Amino acid sequence: MSHQELDRLGIVQRVLDKRLTQREAARVMGLTDRQVRRLCRAYERDGPSGLVSKRRGRPSNCGLPKELRVQALSVVRGRYEGFGPTLAHEKLTERHGFELSVETLRAWMTEDGLWVPRAQREPRIQQPRRRRPCRGELVQIDGCEHDWFEDRAPRCTLLVFVDDASSELMELRFGESESAFSYFTAMRSYLETHGKPVALYGDKAAVFRVNRKEPRGGEGITQFGRAMSSLNIDIICANTPAAKGRVERAHLTLQDRLAKELKLENINDIGAANAFARQFIEDHNRRFARTPRSAHDAHRPLLPTDDLDRVFNWQETRRVSKSMTVSYKNVLYLFDPEGPARSARGKRIGVEEHEDGEVTFWHGEHQLTATAFPKDFATRQGEVVEHKRLGRVIEHIKDLQEQRIEERIKRKDTTKRDARLLHAGVPRHTASPPSKAPPR
Repeated sequence: MSHQELDRLGIVQRVLDKRLTQREAARVMGLTDRQVRRLCRAYERDGPSGLVSKRRGRPSNCGLPKELRVQALSVVRGRYEGFGPTLAHEKLTERHGFELSVETLRAWMTEDGLWVPRAQREPRIQQPRRRRPCRGELVQIDGCEHDWFEDRAPRCTLLVFVDDASSELMELRFGESESAFSYFTAMRSYLETHGKPVALYGDKAAVFRVNRKEPRGGEGITQFGRAMSSLNIDIICANTPAAKGRVERAHLTLQDRLAKELKLENINDIGAANAFARQFIEDHNRRFARTPRSAHDAHRPLLPTDDLDRVFNWQETRRVSKSMTVSYKNVLYLFDPEGPARSARGKRIGVEEHEDGEVTFWHGEHQLTATAFPKDFATRQGEVVEHKRLGRVIEHIKDLQEQRIEERIKRKDTTKRDARLLHAGVPRHTASPPSKAPPR
């Protein structure tokens, strides 16, 4: 018997013992008086079994045919083995015309052993990994978005660098987001303080690796990966968060201790928090750092050829056009055709964007000078333009005028006649010819 039926048994027994009226029993069980009388007669006739639902054990009147279940599971077993219920349901519906719900298919696959619900799966075993023997050999890095200033400032991200051998906090850097430039700033501070580690251990974030199997372009490496490669530092991506557990556990400690320390110090902005980070790191390492198995420090010094000013810029390449121009982020840059950039005509050059937005151009080891010319530039009446730029300015103005005409043609309120006139170069609003005077 179910719990509901056991409760009804006690109430019916009280009614038969004259300790409860039928109307009160109906109110307690949420039934009508007639249903209570029917239950009492069934109990007197069959005993407790008379209160058991007669539908139990019988097929549902709304159930799907058994043949449909056999057909659906046969298709799943033959063509979609290893598919989850949701994906298998999509294929059965789109390709085979089956009409059933996802949850029905999930129950069928579970009963037939084709699917194991997550709650019934065995927990994944995460075997422990020994620490690296020496400091600087492997540094775990990760970003943690959190309300570090609680309600005193907007939510921000903290970049955390933890040494695998000693659990030392090597670098803390607050930033607005977990971006390439944020990691550039944090990594530069790390290098200037400790030197170059052997390898960095991070997650599969887009900052560290290109996650598209077939990227549309580029060299298949991220900006941060390119910077680390130029410094001879390797990046290793963990398959699970538990694999880099030291930095993950450090997040919990920092969310508790660091957030409270910032509140005690009345620090409410990113700049002041970054200035306080070094003091916090020293106190934290004094309390929680462990002694590595080896006294050797694997950090390497920076080389004279390691130009960090250029390494930590956003670097791309562009081809110099025949008219000695380069386009980058909707800005057209003009090179002097008589200057050193002439040798780069038709060739690809390096474009480096600094964190402050400044853009520089490099051809080999030579920096090229260019004049910025926004693509949305439109000359005003009487504007002064250098004669050397006049030809290219006119060509660009022609392109802008053609774009404006195309935009007007695509407008919903443009009639076919207006579009034809625009294509012909006739203004949309023209003065009507003067009418002839009537003869006298």
